[in-house]
Amino acid sequence: MRRSTSVVAASVALALLAASCSSGSGGDASGSTAATTTAAATTTTVALPLATFVVQPGMNQLAVLDATPGDELEVVGADGTVAGAGEADAQGSFLLRLMKAGTYTVRTTGASAMASAPAEVFDESKVPPASFYTDQKLPAGGFGYLTTRDGTTLSVNVMLPGPADKGPYPTVVEYSGYDPSNPGNTTFGLLFNALGYAYAGVNMRGSGCSGGSYQFFERPQIVDGYDAIEAVAAQPWVMDHQVAMGGISYPGISQLFVASTNPPSLEAIAPLSVLDDSYRATGYPGGILNTGFAAPFLQERFDAAKMYGQGWTKERADGGDTVCAANQKLRLQNPDAVALARQNEFYDPPVADPYAPATFVNKITVPVFLAGAWQDEQTGAHFPDMIKNFTGTKHLFVDLANGLHTESLSPTTLARMAEFYSLYVAKKTPTLAGLGAILPILVPSIYHTVAPAAPADRFAGKTYEQSLAAFEAEPAVRVLFEEGASDQTVPSGPLPRWIESFPSWPIPTAKSTTWYLGNKGLLAADKQTTGTADSYKADPTALPKAFYPGGRSSNVWGADVVYDWRSMPSGTGVAYATPPLKQDTVVVGTGSVDLWIQSSAADTDLEVTITEVRPDGTETYIQTGWLRASHRALDTAASTDVLPVQTHAKADAAPLPAGEFTPVRVEIFPFAYAFRAGSQIRITIDAPGNSRAVWEFETISKGETVTIAHDAAHPSAIVLPVIPGITVPGKFAPCGALRGQPCHNYVPADNETVPI
Repeated sequence: MRRSTSVVAASVALALLAASCSSGSGGDASGSTAATTTAAATTTTVALPLATFVVQPGMNQLAVLDATPGDELEVVGADGTVAGAGEADAQGSFLLRLMKAGTYTVRTTGASAMASAPAEVFDESKVPPASFYTDQKLPAGGFGYLTTRDGTTLSVNVMLPGPADKGPYPTVVEYSGYDPSNPGNTTFGLLFNALGYAYAGVNMRGSGCSGGSYQFFERPQIVDGYDAIEAVAAQPWVMDHQVAMGGISYPGISQLFVASTNPPSLEAIAPLSVLDDSYRATGYPGGILNTGFAAPFLQERFDAAKMYGQGWTKERADGGDTVCAANQKLRLQNPDAVALARQNEFYDPPVADPYAPATFVNKITVPVFLAGAWQDEQTGAHFPDMIKNFTGTKHLFVDLANGLHTESLSPTTLARMAEFYSLYVAKKTPTLAGLGAILPILVPSIYHTVAPAAPADRFAGKTYEQSLAAFEAEPAVRVLFEEGASDQTVPSGPLPRWIESFPSWPIPTAKSTTWYLGNKGLLAADKQTTGTADSYKADPTALPKAFYPGGRSSNVWGADVVYDWRSMPSGTGVAYATPPLKQDTVVVGTGSVDLWIQSSAADTDLEVTITEVRPDGTETYIQTGWLRASHRALDTAASTDVLPVQTHAKADAAPLPAGEFTPVRVEIFPFAYAFRAGSQIRITIDAPGNSRAVWEFETISKGETVTIAHDAAHPSAIVLPVIPGITVPGKFAPCGALRGQPCHNYVPADNETVPI
């Protein structure tokens, strides 16, 4: 498996938010300036000596290189207005972002003032002619550079599945700020080669050996992706001069951004383990900062984007790669995304929406294969909420499973993805022969268990046209149930026990089903007419912050993982459970926990976890949701009975009224689970902590008393989407067998006195 941080982009979530924050600041912590926030000033134009520094105009950006460190620089428009100013950094560089298209000069101030020749900054409407891409020659295997429309060079590593003269080959591009162009990192290249595809790994601007400054998914970086697709597709070793994109996590999310620009030569994408909204999904779930994965990941990305922040780049430069060395010159202009992210605890749509894929995936027109897991410890499970937004493509295929960040690389999902690529990229009848060579290497290295046999070729004997028709006739959404409890001899391995298919998401046959909170910890099917409120002390120190505390994310992927998932200590939370279910109950989708709360403080952080209590006295973790009570205001147009959507807008934030019960709705992140007859559906409510494998939270809870009412005037309840008509295997999975779902002995909360 690729580097542990590489497969992780959960906090691109927070990172994207940080990027959005910078556009609203008067600059950033590194000295790079946003042009739109600089106070305008008009000056008299005076003839100055021609500057010795270099000016590189780009798309809504202008860079200065080779100035004297410390020089004060001004960027002046054609009308004499100062569009921005700043100081040349220690490398003699300066970058002005968010500029309007137009003609600009750059001048130094002081006694030795000088000015550049005019330079043209352009916007996204400037699309190069086809010759710009066809004139570029990339290696037919090996390391090189491609050029974007503003002249920035991006490092690329090409791996072919065979000799160039035996091509052309169907081709897949991986695009991210990790190290896909690192010649020493061949994992994904070898995977695609084994499936018969050429591979081109491209580093985003400001990362690896690529030029430019690094800022998460700023617009020039996305448009670079368009240029990368077109430049790779133009190569003689690319079949039909059309390419697909591939990758998991960060390079999965990047596919959504790039595909939304609709490069003409892009024919399909397969984003794995992604997010739909950088704020709601990972950065600030429920309005609470995620410090367990998001913030550390963001810091790692910031550090890796520094000059020679990736060790392999220094080795290349020392070995004579002068392009790689020159491309490090703007690295001191990288914004400090960590500092910026902490400045914004609210959601500002004009700023943040461009960084939320859910707001633009409707622009994607190529076929899409999407996959991810409910208990993903990095990007989280919020991404299914955007499935309904893929309205621009005629061909959307989705795999959803319980498990972790790498579940989208499970044998079952990889097989469907291989079929997808065969049909839409290679244009041939799918065969899984290559998968048989990959699994014995992939499964033991990621999942720490034996590899299963590759699935059978289900399209054997069919023509390409017949295979394509059959594939497209299948329901779009597959839900893999009880991954880890397969009857095959792969203990806790990445195989499902069974699969259900549905035409769309949300599941159209779902029936919203309500259980009401009651006395003695009861979840009742009927509204409660009377009830005594329950209270707890919101103590975030009562439990470890995460149930795999202090561990790297990659450590939880193995079948041998041991979680530290604990029951709530006395007094620190409350819980409610249904009576033993009379029949199997299958839930697929989001859930809404609608509470009437009162707090001794003006604000509090809520964490609601749903579990299954089994007849044998064990309890299995399923899913969690969070909410800062002051963020409770709803987007009523987007909310449904099973999906509360908060605005998280600063203008909507409000303290809890003192001495009053106030309604709040907590979203349980999407999940799929089969509750068997005889078991109980249980929810616990407490302060954030010990509810995810790696996630931790910067909570405001400090021991306040939280009280939950449940009576006729305050009908607290949980609403879940129940799917009828599904046959569930009768036997319970062994305690702890389900991937991403720890299990322990049930311990009743203080308010639970209903017999189990």
